[in-house]
Amino acid sequence: MKFLEKLNRELKHAISAECEHYPEKTVIDAMLYSVLSGGKRVRGSLVRAFAVAGGAEEDEAIAAAAAIEMVHAYSLIHDDLPAMDNDDYRRGKPSCHKAFGEATAILAGDALLTLAFKEISTCSLPDSIKVKLITSLSTAAGAAGMIGGQQADIYFENKKCSMQELRRLQNGKTGALIKAACEMGVYIAEKDEFLQNARAFGEHLGLSFQIRDDVLDVTGNFSALGKKIGSDQENGKSTFVSLLGVKECEKLIESETCSALYVLHSTPFWTDEIKNMAVNLKNRNA
Repeated sequence: MKFLEKLNRELKHAISAECEHYPEKTVIDAMLYSVLSGGKRVRGSLVRAFAVAGGAEEDEAIAAAAAIEMVHAYSLIHDDLPAMDNDDYRRGKPSCHKAFGEATAILAGDALLTLAFKEISTCSLPDSIKVKLITSLSTAAGAAGMIGGQQADIYFENKKCSMQELRRLQNGKTGALIKAACEMGVYIAEKDEFLQNARAFGEHLGLSFQIRDDVLDVTGNFSALGKKIGSDQENGKSTFVSLLGVKECEKLIESETCSALYVLHSTPFWTDEIKNMAVNLKNRNA
């Protein structure tokens, strides 16, 4: 069975098991709807790629990969809410709050966030590794990472944002989970001496990923992206495109991708899989 099939099976099993406690399982349906609606599984795949490159077995990475995908799905559910980005579609389908209502969507996001840490804490990895994984994921998902970046994103709506401020914002909002995915793979492989390399790779890759997102919000189309185009400008968001323009953004995507790959030279993580992942994310159109 391919890794993504294993990952989706684990996500479905872990979420479905939660409905044993209450017969009113609408929130479970909302969780499954959001988690299994497609997506690139970038964060889960990075956990697996770094773990395997470091010498771990693929199955050892499943729980951590599922956990970080749960956190990512929660963040998208809440991002789409009217109080946040107010997006009606996600991956070509109605957003969670459009399909299940705002209250259930909020609960589904909350439940995914908490279930992520249960997923790690009950897996078969040694406790010493589980503590590192939980610390890494909770730090990336919290006010020092993704939440802090989201708050900065709100703060800079309809305001002028410097390049330094925008990098800091996106290092939290998007980059924190991508960096954590690489870090978690290193922890699973017990190759902690390469943590700084993995973190630097994740930070550069996260910026490249976000800049491509910003470009696609201007140049993409609904059928490919599965969501409304031009929402950043409509919501007064500070983006790399609004600051630099599309042409300069393309140069920066190339530069950040090269920087990401450079830091992996002479490490166990200089693999074709990781290199190809970085290049494919750079060149994506969705």
